Amino acid sequence: MQARTISIHGPSIGGTVVSKNLHLQSKKRVVVRSGPINPDIRKEEAKVVDTVDVSEQDKKQVAYCRCWRSKTFPMCDGQHVKHNEEAGDNVGPLLVKKE
Repeated sequence: MQARTISIHGPSIGGTVVSKNLHLQSKKRVVVRSGPINPDIRKEEAKVVDTVDVSEQDKKQVAYCRCWRSKTFPMCDGQHVKHNEEAGDNVGPLLVKKE
């Protein structure tokens, strides 16, 4: 397996460009994100927090979004499938089961 080094140059901080060298194996994949994970969900709030009382859950299993792309947030609507394909990610929902 051949190794290689790449340089990533990020935003300027105080006039200095932030750089990082990554040593990669040829079969590894590195995804570098910039900016927030949450694209547009409740941005007016300082922190998005949801509380769920499982005892009031009427379904046997409920899926909650973890990709921040759901149109029905905090419930999962399957948007992670498209996100995973586009970003090379592997995120899926949080499944809450009621016994």
